Formats: sequence, structure tokens, C-alpha cells
Amino acid sequence: MRAWFSKFGAQRLLLVTGLVASLAAASLAAGYLLEPGPDKTATAITDPSAPSNDPDNSQRSTPSTTPKKHPPTTAKSTPTTHRPTTATPTQKPTPSVSKTCTKPVFKTSDRNGGWSTGGYYVHNNMWNSAEALGPETLYACSYHNWYVVSKQTNHAGAVKTYPNVHKDYDNVRISSFNRIRSTFAATSPHVGIYNVAYDIWANGVATSGSTEIMIWTENFKQVPAGNKVARVGLGGRTYNVWKTSDNHYIALVPTAVMKSGSIDLLAIFKWLMSKGWLPANSTLGQIDFGVEIVSTDGRNATFTFTDFSITDN
Repeated sequence: MRAWFSKFGAQRLLLVTGLVASLAAASLAAGYLLEPGPDKTATAITDPSAPSNDPDNSQRSTPSTTPKKHPPTTAKSTPTTHRPTTATPTQKPTPSVSKTCTKPVFKTSDRNGGWSTGGYYVHNNMWNSAEALGPETLYACSYHNWYVVSKQTNHAGAVKTYPNVHKDYDNVRISSFNRIRSTFAATSPHVGIYNVAYDIWANGVATSGSTEIMIWTENFKQVPAGNKVARVGLGGRTYNVWKTSDNHYIALVPTAVMKSGSIDLLAIFKWLMSKGWLPANSTLGQIDFGVEIVSTDGRNATFTFTDFSITDN
């Protein structure tokens, strides 16, 4: 996505004892905190029948011009815009279609619903209010074990939603890090149009001067914005690189689908700096991993995420 493809909101927690009830309400954005269950993490299995990851074999989708509503989700120097939290009756989740997160502790169908947990934020980010959005429900056992069921139709190729998990940074200089590495795992239904992807914000989060860096781990009939400008080998993988002329949007699309693995994000940032596409004094705002959904062919489709972590120092 570009500055027109956006995301994010957040919530906070309070104290103990007599404040337990308010803690649950403050930490969720119109989601439901359910009885905790075991966190069963499984390794995603590569599907040999999966289609090519090459956007050149896909139909280009038209980007939406709606600006992203995607502020940071931790109380740092940048103020956070919250959706109003409404008192919604607690309900049990519908039977899980995921084979991993079988007893979700959090559920939300709210367009901006989310859950702060373990230093990360799980977000049902139905950001594109300019489009007619279908229903979408997110179920989570933890920040690294969750799934989303979405039902969307194609409207001129516009991205509708980006359910994700992310970590906020307080605009720290990228050059100050010795390591930024992330693990991931996801499986997808191979219907409609979508891309499973990292979405990383530098130099602000969804502002006019920010840079959006995407890493598409799996592409299904989607095409990045801009033009293909390079092909590079990084971390044992080969990527086609797409970007806009102003360098505010950059997408790395691997030539083979990546169902799971580990990515040296800092190495990617340094390579982009060496090309002059990312300023050497750039700061880090947010690292996200989720799925950009354009369409599910008008039927329920399940996207499952069974690993996510960020190691930095």
C-alpha cells in the first residue's frame, strides 16, 4: 500500500483489584475478552500448489485514494486517535475455523477493534471507509497466534482491510540499531485478491513525509504501486523491488512464496539506504505483519497467522 492504504488505532490498560472490569474495556476497542485458552502455535506448511508470487502474472489493482487512519498504538510522543469504546455485550466466539488458535481469548468484528498484548497490538484494521466493506472478524489467542475471517468483494482493485499485528517505535533512528530481525508464519485461502505482507513505516506513520516499506511474503493476484525498478538477493531470497517515483512507497516481492521464516529487516533498510531510496537519517515508526485484502470473491475466507516476533537491539 501507499499513503492511501492505511491503518491503525489502539487502547490502554489500567490497574488491578476493583479496576479489573475497566481494564478489560480500556484494552479492547469494541472487542471481546474471552476465557483464556492454550496458545497452540503450529508451523505453517508450504503449499506446493500455490500460485506464482510474481505480480507480473497478476491483474493490477487500482489503489484507493483514501488516506490511511493508522496512528501509532502506544502512548509515545505521537498522539493516538482512538475509536470510541462502546459497551458491547460479551459473547462467545463462533466455532473456530482455525486449526491452531482453537480457544481465542479475544474476538472483534469492530472496524477498528484491537488488543494490546505482550508489547504488540493485534488489529482488525478495516481502514478503507471509502469502500463498501463486508464483514470481518478477528480471533486471537496471542499476538503470534490469531486468524481473521473476512468477506469482501472487488471494487476496482482497492484494498479494503489490513488485519495485522504490529509493534510501535518512537521514531528511533534506524542507524542506532545493531539488529532488527523478525519471524513470521501465515497461511491463506487462495481465493480473491490479497497479499500477505509486512508493512513498515519509516519517518512517521502514515504521514505526508513517511516512507512505507512493504515485504510481500505471499502474493495472490495483487500488484504493488509504482513500477518495478530492481531485482536483488537479500538473506538468501530474491526480491523484485517496486516503488513510486517519490520513494514514499517501496515494496519487496519475493520471487517465491514465503509461508514462514525469518527476515533481517535491518539489512533491507541498509540496502534501501545504499540505493538512496531511504534517507540515511531515517527513523522507525512501526512494523506490521498481516494481510491486505482486496477481495475474497464475496465469500468467507480465513487467513491464519501462527508466528510473529521482532528481535531488536
